[in-house]
Amino acid sequence: MARSFGERIVRGRLFERLTKRALGYLKDPDKLRELISVARRKATGAGQRSPLGSIWEPLLRVFRLLRAYVRREYTNVPWQTLVVIIAGILYFVLPIDVIPDFIVGAGLLDDVAVLTWVLNSVRPVLDDFGEWEAARAQRIE
Repeated sequence: MARSFGERIVRGRLFERLTKRALGYLKDPDKLRELISVARRKATGAGQRSPLGSIWEPLLRVFRLLRAYVRREYTNVPWQTLVVIIAGILYFVLPIDVIPDFIVGAGLLDDVAVLTWVLNSVRPVLDDFGEWEAARAQRIE
């Protein structure tokens, strides 16, 4: 069975190191807030019409989920899921990875592959968070 490009990267040493680093971000809310901010700026700078367009909405949902988690507004997220999400975000913000970001037109392709794999692997958690967001918005109205 052929593995996707994103899965091959996620199974590699670099992502394994990022997974270990993700633990530090989970223990330090300020550090996690800064990572979310950096990732959001990078995503916004690339734009919805970049290769990120195919995962734009779920990526924004991940940012909102992490912010809600840091604020302790939404904590119904398994620890392992948070580690995978944060490792994926760390990969995204790295300028030098499998395909360096400075390579115009191709630099984001590996990032999108990894983020797509991460988003697919945590889809049930993102769906639950989406339901929570919708219910919360309903209560506010």
